[in-house]
This record gives sequence, C-alpha cells and structure tokens, in this order.
Amino acid sequence: MSKFWSALVSELQPYVPGEQPKMANLVKLNTNENPFGPSPKVIAAIQSELNDNLRLYPDPEGQALKEAIAAYHTDYGISSRQVFVGNGSDEVLAHIFQGLLKHDKPILFPDITYSFYPVYCGLYQIESDVIPLTESFEINPEDYKRPNGGIIFPNPNAPTGRYLGLEHVEDILKANPDSVVVVDEAYVDFGGETAISLVNQYPNLLVSQTLSKARSLAGLRVGFAVGNEELIEALNRVKDSFNSYPLDRLALAGAIAAFEDREWFEKCCGGVIEERERVTAELENLGFEVLPSKANFVFARHPSHEGADIAAKLREQGIIVRHFNKLRISDFLRITIGTSDQNSSLIKGLAFL
Repeated sequence: MSKFWSALVSELQPYVPGEQPKMANLVKLNTNENPFGPSPKVIAAIQSELNDNLRLYPDPEGQALKEAIAAYHTDYGISSRQVFVGNGSDEVLAHIFQGLLKHDKPILFPDITYSFYPVYCGLYQIESDVIPLTESFEINPEDYKRPNGGIIFPNPNAPTGRYLGLEHVEDILKANPDSVVVVDEAYVDFGGETAISLVNQYPNLLVSQTLSKARSLAGLRVGFAVGNEELIEALNRVKDSFNSYPLDRLALAGAIAAFEDREWFEKCCGGVIEERERVTAELENLGFEVLPSKANFVFARHPSHEGADIAAKLREQGIIVRHFNKLRISDFLRITIGTSDQNSSLIKGLAFL
C-alpha cells in the first residue's frame, strides 16, 4: 500500500499466473503449455524477420495475420474485417471487457472459470453475477436466460476442461439477442468445435482464441477474436486508445506461419489428445475421478487424499501441477498433458496413493 496509489489500485485483486519455478529436471505440468514445440516453419519465419527492419514499426492493424486467420476459417465465410488481433488472448479479453461488457446490468460468467474474469471486472469496475456450474461442473444454458449486460465463458471451460456443445451455445445466443456473448476458446482445438462457425448467424457472438496452447506459442503472445464487424470495430477503438502496435514484427511473422502449417498443428493436437486419453485412464486406475476434458489438461480428484497434499508430494519429486484453493474445487488438481515421458513420470510419482 502506498499513498501514491489510486483508490482503484488499492482495491484491485490481481490475477495470479501459474508458477514458473526455477528448478532443474522439472516435470512442469501446471501452466497448460503445449508439450510439443512450434512448427519449424514458425521458427524460420521469425528468423527471417531478424534484420534491419526491426527499426521500423510493425503493421498496427496486423492485416496479413488477419487475412491468414480469415483464410484458415474460410469454410465459415469469415473475412479479415471480422478479425481482431492482440498481444495474447488476455489483452484481447481485456479490450472485450472494457469495450463490449461494461453496461448498466451485470455480466454473467460461471463460478468456476478463468480467474481473469473477476480481475477484469475489478479493473474496469464492471458488475457481475456469478452463475454456479451444475453438480457435475457443467454450464447449464438455462441459467443464462436472465437480464444481463453480457455473457462470457470459456469453452472448453477452465479449469474443469468440460465442453459445451454448439447447440447449447446457440441456446444461450438465442436467449440473449441484445447482449454480447463471448465464447473464450483457448482450448477448443483439443477436441471441441469452434463457435466461429456461428459468427455469421449471430451478430451478438464474439469468439476469442489464442496461439499459446494448440499452436505452441505461449512465448510469442498472440491472441485474436472473430465476430460481427461492429464488435470488431469496438475492439479496434479500444486498442487504438491504448496501444496501436500490440504485435511486433516477430510475433506477426510467427503467427502467420503457424496458421499456414496446418499439418504440424493437427499432428501436435492429435498427440496431446492421445496422451490425454492415456493419462485419464491411468489416473482412473489409481482411483481418481477425472472430469471429461476437451482441453490440453485434465481436472481430477482422489476420494482419499486432499488435492493440496497430492500436489505437495508430487512437488517433492520435482513434478508441478496446479492446485486451486477455492470453494468446490479444493480437492481437484489441474494437470497439464505433457510429453509421454512427463506423463509417465506423473503416474509413477503418484505411486504413494
């Protein structure tokens, strides 16, 4: 606390990112990074930008990247004018909260969800109503048929990993034609269907995604949103009132290459899905309850051991998983799917159960 702080800063409860420990021989399964590296074409594209042009500003619109994203989703009739790009999906979400979700009525999101949502509400002074997930940790569309200033939820949800089918997403959209509905799809490429296919049917739909997970570019910081042109214009107005150059030349080049190398992307996603099914089966054999996941992690609890205790014992062996000390989920662990060797180390490390 400082006398120089504003009243707003004094009241903020900042987001706490996943731990990035500095330990040798660490099995790091706590921050949902992709276990497979980015496409070699991405590395080559970034290296090609390491030249004298770094003295020049990047394209403030990121037009070439917008066109690459639109081309990737050409089957859904998406144009580059319907795409917004930013410095990671967290920045994109921040602009969404400020530009599209700040109204007179409270916004709606699940009680167990991405923990940045309440942080943004505090930062931008947005009222919210938290909607409990069902007893099986699912989103019930009926709960979102009430007055609101907007709706946002991850799909698949984080940290539960549960996926809401597009027919249920449409149910929410149809019930809220006068509210923006934001579907945060950070993990959708690991088994879900993207709601981008619905964008041209519902002008109130905005879909956000990231290149951090499925495209193995957490270190590059690139995110984007797809929606009606009017929604995208709102985000551009916020961006250009905050930072007109959110993506540098290296990020733009790498992101474009990532969308162009579909074969590498599909191979990596398939590898994660295969390992996720193996880890799920192994955990269930050890007595864990594992929620159905369409993400690159699983959410699991053991009936005979507290989540914090399991996490601590794994840490003693150099294996880091994520534990949330929160109501309803304090016994759960969120376990990132790693390489085959990392996942085997996890299962071996759980031999004490």
